[in-house]
Amino acid sequence: MYNQKPRIWISNATPERGEIVKVRAVIVHRMETGLRLNQDGEAIQRNIINKFTASFNEQLLFQWEPETAIAQNPYLEFTFVARESGTLAMRWEDDSKKIFTSDTEITVS
Repeated sequence: MYNQKPRIWISNATPERGEIVKVRAVIVHRMETGLRLNQDGEAIQRNIINKFTASFNEQLLFQWEPETAIAQNPYLEFTFVARESGTLAMRWEDDSKKIFTSDTEITVS
């Protein structure tokens, strides 16, 4: 279930300098809240994505720390201004300390 790579869509991987780039990202994750019970009546351990970061050339663009109320397979959308070519690095971390990453090259024309 957690071995799938995040799905990323970028409006333009070769934008002109100053162009706004839109990014959409979805990660497959159960987002277990810790509020449900298993068939034995015991609470299922909480395991949600608790931190997301997006960086461009190692400079933080966006950070998000979701809480329990977020649905399974969280979807994110954000924008940034393309000023230079480089790597857009996205990172998700869950309560079990599992880390998911996606890197995309952006080439400014």
